[in-house]
Amino acid sequence: MRLRTMEHHLNEALRSIWRNGWLSFASVVTVALSLLILGSTTLMVLNVDNLAGTLESGVQMTVFLQNNTGTNQVQALNNQLRALPGVASVQFVSKDQALAQIRQNMGGQSELLSGLDQNNPLPDAFQVKAVNAADIPALAGQVEHMDGVDQVRYGQGVVEKLLTVTHWLRLGGLALMVLIGLSAIFLIATTIRVSVHARRYEIGIMKFLGATNWFVRSPFLLEGMALGAAGSLLAGVAVYLGYSYAVNAVEAALPFIKPVDDPVTLVAVVGGLLVLGVFIGATGSLFSLRRYLKV
Repeated sequence: MRLRTMEHHLNEALRSIWRNGWLSFASVVTVALSLLILGSTTLMVLNVDNLAGTLESGVQMTVFLQNNTGTNQVQALNNQLRALPGVASVQFVSKDQALAQIRQNMGGQSELLSGLDQNNPLPDAFQVKAVNAADIPALAGQVEHMDGVDQVRYGQGVVEKLLTVTHWLRLGGLALMVLIGLSAIFLIATTIRVSVHARRYEIGIMKFLGATNWFVRSPFLLEGMALGAAGSLLAGVAVYLGYSYAVNAVEAALPFIKPVDDPVTLVAVVGGLLVLGVFIGATGSLFSLRRYLKV
C-alpha cells in the first residue's frame, strides 16, 4: 500500500511539472542561476582565502645577533627560539651566507661588494617563521629581550597592515557568500511559492475531499526536490566547466598566480550545490504549502 501511495505521489509530481511547464521552467532557471552565482562566489572566496594564506606564509622575522656571538650562545639561542610556542621553523643564516645571497641578488653588479670579503659588516641572523602570521609581532617582542639578540625585524607596520587586509578580505568574502546564499534561498523560495499559489484551488479541493496534510504535501515535496535537483545540476555543471576553464586561462596568462585547483575542493563545491538545491526545493515547497493547508 505504501509503495502504491509513493508511486501515486511520484506520478502526481511528474504530471504537475509537465502541466505547469512554464512555472516549472522558471523554477529550474531560478535555482540554476541562483546557485551558479552562489557557487562562483564560493570559489572566489576560497581563492581569496588561498591568496591571503599565501601572503601570510611569506611573513617571517629576522633576528640579528650581536657581534662576536659565540657558537655556544648561538646554539642556545637556536634552542630557545625553537622552544617558543607558535614557532614553525628556525633557520640560521651566517654573515657569509647573507653576503653570498646579496651577491646573487645583485647579479652582474655583485663586483661592487668585492671589498667586503675581508671585512663583512653583516651580522649573523636567524630567520623565524610562525605557525600563525598574526603571532609574529608578539613573538618579536619576546625574542628581542633574549641574550645575544641585537635587534628583530619583521617589517613592523607593514605586516600589521597586511594581516588587517587579509582579515578583511576573508571577512568580506564570507559576508558576500552568506548574502548571496540568502538571496538565492529567497529567490528560489519565492518562485516555488508562486508555483504553489497558482495551484491553491487544487490544494483546497484535496483538503475538502479529506486528504491528510502529508498526502497533499508529498507530491509538492517531490516536485520541489525534482526542480531543485534539476536547477542545481545545471548550476553544478556550469560551475565545474566554467571554473576549470578559468583556472587554465589564469595559469596560462599569469603563471605567478596559483588559483585553487584541487579537484576534491571543486567536486565538494559542486556536490554542495546539488544538495543545497534539493534541500531548498523541498523546504520551499513545504513552507509555501503551510497557509493553504489551513482549511
